Amino acid sequence: MVVITLQRNKCIGCNYCVELAPDQFQMSKKDGKSVLLHSKDKKGFFTVKSNDDIIFDACDKASKACPVNIISVKNI
Repeated sequence: MVVITLQRNKCIGCNYCVELAPDQFQMSKKDGKSVLLHSKDKKGFFTVKSNDDIIFDACDKASKACPVNIISVKNI
């Protein structure tokens, strides 16, 4: 299982996550920040749990590319 977490309020809108993992992230037209698709918000932390291990590599690259380190990816 892959767990992806985005701390959206600290996003600077650099678009790296969207470029590296477009199936999981998109940019909001409303405020220019990243949106973790199909996520649930818990106190500003947006989280997705997926049984699709294929998404791990792309999301891990997005996590490492994020200049403000607000993306967490775990394979549990």
